[in-house]
Amino acid sequence: MKTGVLSDTQIELLMQSGAIAASEAFQTGQVQPASLDLRLGTRAYRVRASFLAGRGHSVSERLEQFTMHEIDLTDGAVLEKGCVYVVPLMERLSLPQGMTAAASAKSSIGRLDLLTRIITDNGVEFDRVPDGYDGPLFVEICPRSFSVLVKPGLMLNQIIFRQGKSFMSDEELAALHAKTPIVDGDAVISDGLGFSVDLLPHKGDLVGYRAKPHTGVIDLSQLNHYDPADFWEEVRTTEGRIILDPGAFYILVSRESIAIPPDCAAEMAPYLAMVGEFRVHYAGFFDPGFGWDSAGGAGSRGVLEVRCHEAPFVLEHGQVVGRLVYEHMSQTPAALYGQDIKSNYQGQGLKLSKHFKS
Repeated sequence: MKTGVLSDTQIELLMQSGAIAASEAFQTGQVQPASLDLRLGTRAYRVRASFLAGRGHSVSERLEQFTMHEIDLTDGAVLEKGCVYVVPLMERLSLPQGMTAAASAKSSIGRLDLLTRIITDNGVEFDRVPDGYDGPLFVEICPRSFSVLVKPGLMLNQIIFRQGKSFMSDEELAALHAKTPIVDGDAVISDGLGFSVDLLPHKGDLVGYRAKPHTGVIDLSQLNHYDPADFWEEVRTTEGRIILDPGAFYILVSRESIAIPPDCAAEMAPYLAMVGEFRVHYAGFFDPGFGWDSAGGAGSRGVLEVRCHEAPFVLEHGQVVGRLVYEHMSQTPAALYGQDIKSNYQGQGLKLSKHFKS
């Protein structure tokens, strides 16, 4: 198998071979162009604190130590804001040698400030599955801004599979941009593609949303359902700057429009303290075809999920807040994001999750 991120066709072969197995039959639409959506199982465990299993230990062992109570999700259950839960997933892995996996929250989940991270037996990192892993998968769920109602089968996380080394060098990324533009305007390339925040929109003064501190429950199975005003405050400015409040969660948008060509995938780089007292983006994967069209050019802006940390922080228009790391695909997907697969976010600007009325 060629090195790179596995495509939808290759993921389906892993499912057929049993390298990806599940306690329930796989669902139509679970496989994305370069990722697999993971489903919640039937039980949740309220735990005292977030944890990693650690070498020589299983997640089940740790649950025996840290569980406060067990919750049946069969008829739906509320996961409360500020609490930590662990849910066994329906999927399990038996990866061949040379293959690793990485997980991330799905876009709609990151936009709800729902911290969801995959953990594994013997795991020493969140959202990372080591070479040749054979075992179950669990998700840690920590609602930060809103309490949520969940049920078995809901897909909060996605996982990609990598054969060997897949990341592009800056030289490869510059050559790709010269061939097929991956960003409108000049590409700022340094350990990936830099992107900045848009606080001077071409039309109007709405630049983002801030989560309200006291709201009702969000049923994650309800789409285009909730009034944004019940959960979000609008953030407006004509000055090109805002001040982030400690502990507050914001939805903002990138100034740049970006594109992911069909033979590439991309991941939002981890938070870097050097950019300021805040974290950007909880949902990290961009599938092949995001913002791309066959004529070339970049067409979709990235929505930024921003949480401010200890000190108030001034954020200014055009300030670089993160970077996208591009990866080679092992094979071009059979279906592309936004073209062959319906997307809520292709061609997006500033946009809340699909649970809210547009």
